[in-house]
Formats: sequence, structure tokens, C-alpha cells
Amino acid sequence: MRGMSAVERERKGATANELYAGAGRAYYQWVVAEHRMGVLDEDAKLLDFMIKDAELRYKNNLGKIGAYYKAKAAIGRLEDRRIGLENDVEQARIALNTLMNRDKAMVFYVDTSAIAVDMAAPAMDSAGLRERRSDIRAVDANIRLAGLELEAERTKLRPEWGLRYDHMFGFGGTPMEYTLMATVRLPMLSWSSRATKANVESLKWKARSLEDERQAMVNEAMGAAYALQRALVAKRRQVRVLEEEVLPALRKNFQTLELAYEQNEEELLTVYDAWEALDGTLMEYWDDVEKVLLMQVELKKVIESK
Repeated sequence: MRGMSAVERERKGATANELYAGAGRAYYQWVVAEHRMGVLDEDAKLLDFMIKDAELRYKNNLGKIGAYYKAKAAIGRLEDRRIGLENDVEQARIALNTLMNRDKAMVFYVDTSAIAVDMAAPAMDSAGLRERRSDIRAVDANIRLAGLELEAERTKLRPEWGLRYDHMFGFGGTPMEYTLMATVRLPMLSWSSRATKANVESLKWKARSLEDERQAMVNEAMGAAYALQRALVAKRRQVRVLEEEVLPALRKNFQTLELAYEQNEEELLTVYDAWEALDGTLMEYWDDVEKVLLMQVELKKVIESK
């Protein structure tokens, strides 16, 4: 019975690991959605400025109207994207309330500054992974349980001796009655031990099967962990390139063209194209950040790191 409880305890740990991973995914998706909405807020301000300035210049015959309609259409697309992001936030809030066993409609907010994309890659080996993963430890406990069941079955092949004593009072002159009975069970005989021997052999095969299952789980987890580590390294490099090289250059390009436009040296359409390039790259950046964060959650789940 203690062996069976150990199996269930480890399975409980594996379930908790899955739930922690679900909470991490919901949390980071929420955080990134909030940052994307922050980008949309800045975009809306810039587009509003472009639209008002284009209207004024067009009325005074100082500019063309083409970029005006592109900016108006972009405002509509921003609203469409905002609706999608607000839904993502609401879905994440419901998921986290569910995981915390709270009212699903309870409103709360998350810390959007808590983004870490440089988690150190943990050192891994098969032995450490076996010790860390609850589901693999559950298989270990199952193997030990199969060994205990095997020993229990083998005890049935041993002779069993018994002694029974009965005593009955007599009434109305009836003499007292006593019974003493000795019993012996000889299961080692071939005709009486076939079922037990079959069970013993079955448990041996069960233990071997569980050992193979454990090895397969370790191999799969190691492969997934190494693949995630390599993908994380590549994706972090992409994030760093966007953050340190591409985005600063695009911001500088947009600011330069915006200044030139204010001095009547550039067309609004050129400024709009520069903004569009910057906005698309910003969204690509946050897409990559989200992928890094979700891969970190998945890696923690694979190696069961808290």
C-alpha cells in the first residue's frame, strides 16, 4: 500500500508540473499582449497626428491626400488588432483564475515589467533528469511496486500451515465440545500453482516493460530539452539583433523623415512607409520575445524546473 501511494504522489507532482507550465504560458502571453497594446497606443497617436496634419495641408494645398487614406485605414486595422489582443488578455485572465481555483470573472492585473529572456541553460544529464521529473519518478515507483507485487505472489508458492480451535458450551446436560484442526496448504505442487506462476511471470514482464517505458521517457525528454535549448539560443540572438540593431535604425529613420516632413522636405507617404516598417518590426520583435518566453516555459516543464 505504501508503494501504491508513492506512485500516486509522483503522479500528482507530474500533474502539478503541467499546471505550472499552463500558468506560465498564460502569464507570458498576457504580458506580451499588454506590451503589444502599448505599441498600438503609440501607433494611434502617430497616425492621428498624420491624419490631422494631412487634412490641414490638403486644405491649404500644401500636400497630397494619398497618405491620408492609408493612415485612416491603418487606424481601423489598429482597432482590429486591439480587439484581438484584449481577447487574448481576457483568455489569459480566465486561465489563471481557473488554475488558482478562483472566480473566473475576477479582474486582476499582472506585472508587465517581469520579462526575462536570458534564462541560463541548465546542465542536464539522464540521471539528473530521472531525479527531477515526477512522471519518470512515478515509473520508478511503479517498477518498485511491481517488485513488491512479485514478492507477494511468490509467497503464495510457499506452504501454509494453520491451526484451528473451536469450543462450544453445552446446555441441558449436553457435554462441552472441543475441536482442534490442523491444516496444511501445498501450493508448490504443479497442479495447484499454475495461476500463481503465471502471475509471477506476468509481473516480471510488467517490470521490464516499465523499465523500457522509463528509458523511452528519459530519451524523449533529453531530446526535447536539447532541441529547446538550441532553439532558445537562436531565438535569443534574433531578439538581440532586432533590439540592438534593427529597431534603433528604423526609429532613427522614422524620426529623420518625420522631421524632414515637418520642414516640408518629405512627403507624408514616405513618413507613413517608415512608420509602417517600424511598426511591423516592433510586432515581429514582440512575437519573438513571446516565443522565447514560451520556449523557456516549455523547457522548465521538460526538465521540471521550478
